[in-house]
Amino acid sequence: MSNIDNTSSTAASRASSPNAAPAPIIERFDGQSSDGTPLTAVYAAQPAADVAFALVFPGDDLPRFVHWGKPLPVAAAAAADQGTATVSCSVSGLAAVADEALLSLYDAQRPQRVSGMLNDTAWPSVMPTQAESWIGEPRLNVRRAGVELFCKFAVTDIETTVADGTVPTVVVTADDAEQGVRLVWTAELLASGLVRQRAAIENIATVAADESSNIHEAAASLEIGNVELGFPIPATATEILTTTGHHLRERSPQRQPLTIGRFAKSTWVGRPDFDASLLLSSGAPGFGFEHGDVYSVHVGWSGNSALTAERLPYTTGLIGGGELLFGGEIELAAGERYESPWLYGAVGTGLNGVAARFHDQLRRWHPELLTKPRPVILNTWEAVYFDHDFETLARLADKAVESGVERFVVDDGWFGSRRDDSSGLGDWQISGDVWPEGPHGLKALADYVHARGMEFGLWFEPEMVNPDSDMFRAHPDWVLKPTAGRLPMEGRFQQVVDLTNPDAYAYVYGQMDRLIGELGIDYIKWDHNKLVTEAVSPKSGRPAVHGQTLAVYRIFHDLRQAHPGLEIESCSSGGGRVDLGILEHADRIWVSDCVDPVERADIQRYTSLLVPPVMMGEHVGASPAHSTHRATSQQMRMATAFFGHMGIEWNLLAEPQEAIGLLGEWTAEYKKRRSLFAGGLCLHADLGDPAVRLDGMMAADGAEAVFRFTQLTTSQSYPASPVPLPGLDPQALYRVRPFDVNLDLEAAGLANGQSPLGWWNENGVIVSGQALAAYGLRMPALHPAQAVLFDVRRIG
Repeated sequence: MSNIDNTSSTAASRASSPNAAPAPIIERFDGQSSDGTPLTAVYAAQPAADVAFALVFPGDDLPRFVHWGKPLPVAAAAAADQGTATVSCSVSGLAAVADEALLSLYDAQRPQRVSGMLNDTAWPSVMPTQAESWIGEPRLNVRRAGVELFCKFAVTDIETTVADGTVPTVVVTADDAEQGVRLVWTAELLASGLVRQRAAIENIATVAADESSNIHEAAASLEIGNVELGFPIPATATEILTTTGHHLRERSPQRQPLTIGRFAKSTWVGRPDFDASLLLSSGAPGFGFEHGDVYSVHVGWSGNSALTAERLPYTTGLIGGGELLFGGEIELAAGERYESPWLYGAVGTGLNGVAARFHDQLRRWHPELLTKPRPVILNTWEAVYFDHDFETLARLADKAVESGVERFVVDDGWFGSRRDDSSGLGDWQISGDVWPEGPHGLKALADYVHARGMEFGLWFEPEMVNPDSDMFRAHPDWVLKPTAGRLPMEGRFQQVVDLTNPDAYAYVYGQMDRLIGELGIDYIKWDHNKLVTEAVSPKSGRPAVHGQTLAVYRIFHDLRQAHPGLEIESCSSGGGRVDLGILEHADRIWVSDCVDPVERADIQRYTSLLVPPVMMGEHVGASPAHSTHRATSQQMRMATAFFGHMGIEWNLLAEPQEAIGLLGEWTAEYKKRRSLFAGGLCLHADLGDPAVRLDGMMAADGAEAVFRFTQLTTSQSYPASPVPLPGLDPQALYRVRPFDVNLDLEAAGLANGQSPLGWWNENGVIVSGQALAAYGLRMPALHPAQAVLFDVRRIG
């Protein structure tokens, strides 16, 4: 290595306080490789989040990721050695060693040429193309007049900044000047430790011949077929974990080897569906919640998308994804650009470490989660379904108050001819038949709810319409359909409203905006119950999923701007459309339409890989469960709903007072702990017994934790083996005691132990963190489908 020069070393100014969190870093180094190739290296780090990445640019080629993980020790030391904001000078000593160590990653990782390959062996850049010897699945598909372009990009600019003083950012501009295509690639290292990247493709072609010629204009337009980004992973990461599922059983985990070839989890139904994997995670075989270096990716997009893993005989694994586009969906005129969704990457120790980064990011986007306690909800759907009337719902509101509810949500059935799911959808006017104006109207109910000290919420499904509706009869051209004479196959008697049509958008937004103001709506439950298929806009004549997704984001944004304090839940059939694109705008999701706690045990666990429990709707339902007809104890149902944004999906009018009183006790207990759920660390334990689960939430300072032990089925060992508790300080002492609400196991009918459990009493037991982590704690002997909660508090 020679001619090493630190020509642009940028870091946030160091805080003067010695106790201040270390500042984010981004630095640029120039030098050359062992064969004389000019090199530029960019190093970005978030020391407080313990994450960094490094890129190397050979000549004017696109960069390669040469590091993604913990901060590099030499680079961190060099940054501390330099210690100032912006440096442009030759460097020496430790900083020079750091420069060389970063630039040397090119020589350390570049593959040799091998027989049967091209002059360069495949080593994927941030946008691999055949011009750089990438022979895997094409990751950039662009066409002119239907003809594929094979691009070779030359870097023209590298910009490095610390955006807003907190986010190290790299923006790379590269052109294929001959073919008129520009790539602008952006990578950001967020304060949460997430790395996110996106690509913008710009049409920089000009029509050189007759400007009026349609042929030349068509040739100048650029069609975007596919833009897929990725992160390289170490050779040791040879196993991948995703989830599959269906309605009422979402987020079911599946593992497989990352063999040579390509794996893709794709969704073509206009949203991430029940089968969609929130993350694609990789690591050494057997990685778990608590152990193993884990590398995960997520596409922050609420339309069609794919998560992928690919490995060639010549490369290590590449995990990533992007938006999926139909032919003709995105076509750029000269000067126009397409911007891909963000691809998020997370590294951590175990899946708990990865999840913590996504949770941190969502809390940063939604600071109200920490400042406003999440109101306990009662949603009316499983209580009354479509059977609405003022007297019944007012009585239900009274029972809700008695149970500690703080937000009352009226579900489907309040508008138009909506007495069942076959008609009225899209007619967003209050039904006079069900809710006559006056003392028994919907406005009167909203006022009654507010007078009882609760917030008022209302259900909408803004993207859908019944063909049997006034809206459809008046505007049949307002729906997505493949031809003028044929509608897509229906689902739940529904079609999809074309929100890319300005008139349809204005109608939907206008009706929602009006009702929010008139009724004083505090909360919207936003549903989405039909798969978006054959989605062509009659207005444009083109597939419209991309535009539809942007229109949904816009309505969320504009409603919240127009009505400060309004909160919106993304329901989407329960379990659909769970992604960072919608979660940037929504305040929570509905995890699943299945509230059976046995099914929910793993649905909620694997949803929490992306979504913090405080943003996960988890409701106490009836027994037997409406979705599975499985009977479960009230304690099991309440303990399961406790670990999230707690709510009730239950006809309390049909329940005895004893059940209402017990529900009120658990709700009061939840309110005492919900600040811990708002800002705490989510922990899932790796246990050897497949019949049990241990889930926890630990306060940010580690002083307190709440754990839930669930006995899903009978165990091979009897009683169940002791369970280690994750996340504790091994040097600290902790008092462990059961929650008061489940202190008496015999009275509740939960247990089958025939002698007392020594620590299951009001005083609990004091144990060191080391012992709790190593040999664990004996749990109560429980009947199947039962759960208990206990408290862990640090002493001193």
